[in-house]
Amino acid sequence: MKIVGISASPRGAESRTAQLVEAVLRGAASAGAKTEFVDICRLRFEFCNACGTCYATGECPKADDYQRVFGLMTEADGIVFGSPNYVNGPTAQLKQVIDRMADAIHCRAFDGKYGCAVCTTGGQGEDGVVAYLNRVFAMLGAQTVGGVGVALGPDPGRLAGAIGRAEALGRELADAIATRRAYPDQIAALDEARAYFRNLVTANRDAWPHEYEAWADRGWL
Repeated sequence: MKIVGISASPRGAESRTAQLVEAVLRGAASAGAKTEFVDICRLRFEFCNACGTCYATGECPKADDYQRVFGLMTEADGIVFGSPNYVNGPTAQLKQVIDRMADAIHCRAFDGKYGCAVCTTGGQGEDGVVAYLNRVFAMLGAQTVGGVGVALGPDPGRLAGAIGRAEALGRELADAIATRRAYPDQIAALDEARAYFRNLVTANRDAWPHEYEAWADRGWL
């Protein structure tokens, strides 16, 4: 199995969020996964401008690092999102990537994959960011296995405990992939979302031929 970790902290080697992402990957590797760490803050992404080209053709006209990073996620069985809390949300760098994934959401591109999320913060709100990132996975069609959030401001020593939980989360992610674990509540919500997007794509089949063909190719229509 392959698991890719996406870190969205701009602090580079000083990033504690990156340490959590790496801990998840370390735990997954101990359970037999092949892993890859990606620091998206070292890459270049342009903003989505809602041109709609991806809906029609499956291609984005912007020449940057998005296609390579999205390709890594597409090839993976599991994905980890990691971000510090910036004003009760992920960093702008990660939001840039998420905003470019509208076509992937329409096409349920992460169907059959598993995800999890980690977040660090100085004060509070870490659990909200973890929940948001896991909702993004659900929007993409993936099931999620949980997350780790930690507020470090009151006690930086909490990082060690969070790293331990992140390693356990990585093992959980690898086990979910290996056993093709099913979460009934999540599957019910994913089925409801699939029905919504099936209707949306079908209603726009002339304007969005790529998406209609993608659904047809997967036998979902």
